[in-house]
Amino acid sequence: MESTVTTGPAENPPASPRPGYGQLLRTRGAWTFLLPGFAARQPFAMLTLSIVLLVQHTTGSYGAAGAAAAATGVSMAVFAPYSGRLADRYGQRAVLIPGVLVHTLSGLSLTALALAHAPLWALFLAAVPTGASVPQVGPMVRARWGARLQGSPLMTTAAAFESVTDELTFVVGPLLATALCTTVTPAAGLVAEAGLTLVGGLLFAARKSTQPPVSRESGHARVRHASALRVPGVRVLVVTFLGIGSVFGGMQVSLAAFTESIGEPGLNGVLYGVFAAGNMLSGIVCGAVAWKTAPQKRLVLGYTALAVAASALWTAHSVPLLAALGLLVGMCIAPSLITGYTLVDGLVPDGARTEAFTWLTGAVALGQAAAVTVAGQLEDRLWDGAGFLVPMGGTVLALVTLVTLRSRLAARHGNRTVARGVGHRVPVTVD
Repeated sequence: MESTVTTGPAENPPASPRPGYGQLLRTRGAWTFLLPGFAARQPFAMLTLSIVLLVQHTTGSYGAAGAAAAATGVSMAVFAPYSGRLADRYGQRAVLIPGVLVHTLSGLSLTALALAHAPLWALFLAAVPTGASVPQVGPMVRARWGARLQGSPLMTTAAAFESVTDELTFVVGPLLATALCTTVTPAAGLVAEAGLTLVGGLLFAARKSTQPPVSRESGHARVRHASALRVPGVRVLVVTFLGIGSVFGGMQVSLAAFTESIGEPGLNGVLYGVFAAGNMLSGIVCGAVAWKTAPQKRLVLGYTALAVAASALWTAHSVPLLAALGLLVGMCIAPSLITGYTLVDGLVPDGARTEAFTWLTGAVALGQAAAVTVAGQLEDRLWDGAGFLVPMGGTVLALVTLVTLRSRLAARHGNRTVARGVGHRVPVTVD
């Protein structure tokens, strides 16, 4: 099956009987946005943990730290879809440049206020614009793949590759944030996050030639592309990704509290890195399998495994056991993320792709924000490790919703919200 694209006959390498990562990375222009995109998305994995470590240091409370981080996550979840919609309409560059400037200034302001022992309400005031201006680089990279690979079997490979890339940032980011905050100064994590956002974001914005074409809406197209959230399947995926966010948030706060309680705060980044490494490795494997089952069924099965694994976290009382369970939970996340992002491609029209991806990214951030708040309160009020109850509750509730509404994830030909020429993907084998 040959790959088809909409941007020109020479965008992709010729299709092969066995499309895989090698062929994907030979897509013309791919490296010009992948490398700066990786640098620009790295701060996203540092932000929440850097806030938690800094505010906990200055206030002595995980509850206050979780609340400040939650304010950032909530504002990001609220504003991210609007950022994606503006990127679809006016182009990614037009959104990125002012966004990275605002984010850098806001992050530095939040750092200065925390070091000055400002009241919590002042931290909230700085946290809101910090979160609202987080550059949505991951969704923008996915949208660039979609614009170049539309209708190609390499789309599934691209979804797997992007999940692996995301998880690689969550291996490097927490380790970097923890190392900076514990060995340099508690403020170093946020300062580095702001600097990386500025440099990486501007470099990514400079690659204007690879950004998707600006959506031209008029007449009937305007009705179809009104909002990605109007698609029932997207709303189901939003709830599903909220549960995934509860795992990220619950793990961040609970691992920090656990390692602090045993007098080894430096292990926080290591344990979180093990968790993220499991996610990354399973993402590689997921992209290498020639799936024969429908993506809707894969999502339900994978999410069930995630809920079961997350439900065991609160029982861990030693570093080796917690590392093993964290690795298992991480291995269960990537299949759900990859399948969810792949389903989006068949549920929304072309002109709403970036917005749809940002709804899912925002859902993860919102789930993470709620999780760090609740987990922080549980750690302060109950026992060390009580915050691990949050991933269990979040994934179980999301699983119930997913099982109940899974029929809405089917891409129906002729549905007004389905992109032209996009349906169920043909299973492919990946190198």
